[in-house]
Amino acid sequence: MPIPVTCPGCLSRFTVSDKYAGKKGPCPKCKKELIVPDKSQEVVIHAPESAGPKDSKGVAVLKPLKRAEFKLSTKESIIGGVLAVLSLGLAIYGRVGFSSGPPTWLLALGVIGLAFPLAWIGYTFFHDDELAEYSGQERLTRVGICALVFAASWGLYWFLAYYMGSKTLADVEPIPFAIYLLIIFGIGTAGSLLAMELEIGESLLHYAMYFGVTFLLAMVAGLQIASPLANESKSEMQNGIPPVLVPTNPPATPGNQPVG
Repeated sequence: MPIPVTCPGCLSRFTVSDKYAGKKGPCPKCKKELIVPDKSQEVVIHAPESAGPKDSKGVAVLKPLKRAEFKLSTKESIIGGVLAVLSLGLAIYGRVGFSSGPPTWLLALGVIGLAFPLAWIGYTFFHDDELAEYSGQERLTRVGICALVFAASWGLYWFLAYYMGSKTLADVEPIPFAIYLLIIFGIGTAGSLLAMELEIGESLLHYAMYFGVTFLLAMVAGLQIASPLANESKSEMQNGIPPVLVPTNPPATPGNQPVG
């Protein structure tokens, strides 16, 4: 194996055969006599010694965590696709199958049925890659608790709507509705933060993904959730109150009859 040599006179670098190790010879450039290094002068760079406890043989006890990249299997992809098609189909059925809007049982089925899979997928997306991911029974338990909180946030929405004397909060003014929405998001974010131990920003995105999907499906089903999206006349008809009709030509009265 060639031996790298540096001339101490002209600082030229070159290699010589290992058979000349430890022998003297002239530099091919400046002709200054030098000694070829031998194996005892070879510099060996060792890998950094691992910190932490070791066993009796000097082998590290703690092993580094390996980052697992998120990748859906074929089975998970099929389940996700079937769930998406089924959810969209139920939303369309709620819109065209009921003249007075989707029933409560269908809405409850949607928010409860989607809570667990969306909480599971959301955790996979938003958890810190540098930390170990929950798995097995512990993950099932934590995702289940988080899903219950997510579904309960929509339960709070329907409770507020019932308290206001309506099926939805579509008739609530924008400012109170925004306050109610902040409360609902606060509950959902807290559920993700405590159950899944995500950062606050990731917990907010975690719940926002669930809320956004269920919100869009509710709109497809024809449920009027917020006052800016509500059709006032339709909302009145659904509540049994006919819209007020204002005649374009008011009837003649003794005070406004034409003269002559």
